[in-house]
Order: sequence, then C-alpha cells, then structure tokens
Amino acid sequence: MPKKKKRIPPAISWHDELIKDLKKPAEAEAYLCAALEDGECPEVFLLALRHVAEAHGFGMSKLAAKTKLNRENLYRMLSKKGNPKIENISAVLGALGFKLTIKLKKAG
Repeated sequence: MPKKKKRIPPAISWHDELIKDLKKPAEAEAYLCAALEDGECPEVFLLALRHVAEAHGFGMSKLAAKTKLNRENLYRMLSKKGNPKIENISAVLGALGFKLTIKLKKAG
C-alpha cells in the first residue's frame, strides 16, 4: 500500500502577516514612527503609509474619497518616487486616524 503524502500547510506570506499586525492601531503607529525615523530614505515612510492604509481597508479610491485627494495623485504620492506635500501626508494620516507631530530630539 503506497504511503500517503503529508500535506504541508501553505506558508503565510510576510505581507499578509504585516497587514494583520498593522490592523492594531498601536502596531501601525510604531511602524509609521519607525519608518519616519529612517530619515535617510523617505520612500520607506511612503511604503509604510501604503501598508497601513491597506491594513485599515483603504484602497486608493476609498482613500482618495476620504482625503479629498485625486486618486492618481495618491498613487504617485505614495510611490517610490513620490514627493508629497506635507498637507497631503497630513490628510492621509488623518484619514487613517493618525496625526503628524513634532518632538524635541534628545541631546546626545
């Protein structure tokens, strides 16, 4: 009698796990802060913003409606080569339930 092959469960993708984690507001906040602190690479923050929007159920059309920004401009703004205005970043963050704040840098 031939042996039955064991079924290996499909691997969970890192992206799916990330999106699941980012549904938690505290996780999303920490993720965005970490991405913003990487000031060397602004596209890291834009990618993080896209991930958080996705986790909160915002496609570009829904995000455009909520922020009152043009959908095509949102795609461009959140792309690797995006160069968004501060008021547009603020609008996206606001739609996601966050706000941009300034903190005093620790000496040292």
